[in-house]
Amino acid sequence: MGKQLFGTDGIRGVAGEPPLDRRTVHAVGLALGKDMKDRGHEGQALIGMDTRESGFWIAAELAAGLLAQGVSSRFAGVVTTPGVAFLTRADTFGLGIMISASHNPFQDNGIKVFSTTGFKLPDAEEHLVEEEVFRILPDVTPSGAGRLEEDPGLDREYLDHLLASLQTPLKGLRIVIDCGNGAASHLAPDLFRRAGAEVIAISHQPDGRNINLNCGALHVENLRRKVLACKADAGVAFDGDADRAILAAASGKIVDGDHVLLIAARRMKALASLTGNLVVATVMSNLGLERALAAEGIAMLRTPVGDKYVLEEMERRGAVLGGEQSGHVIFREYATTGDGMLTALRVFEIAASSGKSLDELTAGLAIYPQKLVNVRVRERRPLDQMAAVNAEIAACEKAFDGFGRVLVRFSGTEPLARVMVEGPDLPRVEEFSRRIADAIRAEIG
Repeated sequence: MGKQLFGTDGIRGVAGEPPLDRRTVHAVGLALGKDMKDRGHEGQALIGMDTRESGFWIAAELAAGLLAQGVSSRFAGVVTTPGVAFLTRADTFGLGIMISASHNPFQDNGIKVFSTTGFKLPDAEEHLVEEEVFRILPDVTPSGAGRLEEDPGLDREYLDHLLASLQTPLKGLRIVIDCGNGAASHLAPDLFRRAGAEVIAISHQPDGRNINLNCGALHVENLRRKVLACKADAGVAFDGDADRAILAAASGKIVDGDHVLLIAARRMKALASLTGNLVVATVMSNLGLERALAAEGIAMLRTPVGDKYVLEEMERRGAVLGGEQSGHVIFREYATTGDGMLTALRVFEIAASSGKSLDELTAGLAIYPQKLVNVRVRERRPLDQMAAVNAEIAACEKAFDGFGRVLVRFSGTEPLARVMVEGPDLPRVEEFSRRIADAIRAEIG
């Protein structure tokens, strides 16, 4: 039986509605407390959140559920998802919980869970937690608990960790930071100023409802315009919980996760620190990245979408660099999850130490045209049961003859089928993506 609560990145939904109503959230706290004790971990749980107005009551209900199992909590307040992962591991919390819906609008929220090692819970353990939630849910009464008291020392500890990884100060760099009115709003400007950069911060005044609102990593036009207007050396935009980063070069060119993987892989190989000359990416990474890495003698492995799966493959292979086109990049030496602020720090450090611009650092990456279409669906039916869709996919693959790719998958967090077509020329890419999407609409739209 598949998971019902946990998607590819935790539990997610509309705050106040199942599965993020007070009763279910309280049950999740109870189940996580039981799971933590069943695994033999004593001590406290750590809870952090992004800037959504619903974060406070979700944190309070989780803490109340944990406490009913004998597990006390420390509340980091507004902090990033990778900050929670780091602190959970560094301070040996028995459990780390991040309340965030990442790039989604403020009405949504979510619960991401980390084990004491700083890794997201494996699928099998998430399934056990789900089973316990559904077992106890009929008898659960929400606590209606009030606001938790924040511990300001926790985010300072996280920033100190990031700064300790910096070998070359960013002195002389002028950078724009789009905080997405999210978890990085106070942390990122502080971090990069302490790193030596001149910082111009935008979208850094959260009000509980403006997170990701026409800003941040999914809306990079503001970043591009500000970089150009301020004649900055570079810029970076974070999503709501700052586990991803999209950058902009001085020219206004957008630098996504694929570009970052190439920049970092080249640098790490030159320093003989790219273990196995291997990079782990996902099925969404551009063919151009794979070919650019191959030209440098670097192999690329692909996983399903989700930095959790990238990390699992990195652990299996002993790889130290991996990530997603969407901007989740994992530097395994320093982190157990994608970390937007760490990613930007690494890229800006490479620029500062090499004296090269982001345009120069991304030279040689020829991006194949890629079209992504989201189709809202009423059900998730296996692809092999949709003959018309398979026929369109086969026609596309035959037309590209090995010089393109088709990927059709269902979202792990929304009722969407995602169609990605990639190939050497944009008109055919757009034509086939439309044809495949239309076939899906006809079957299950």
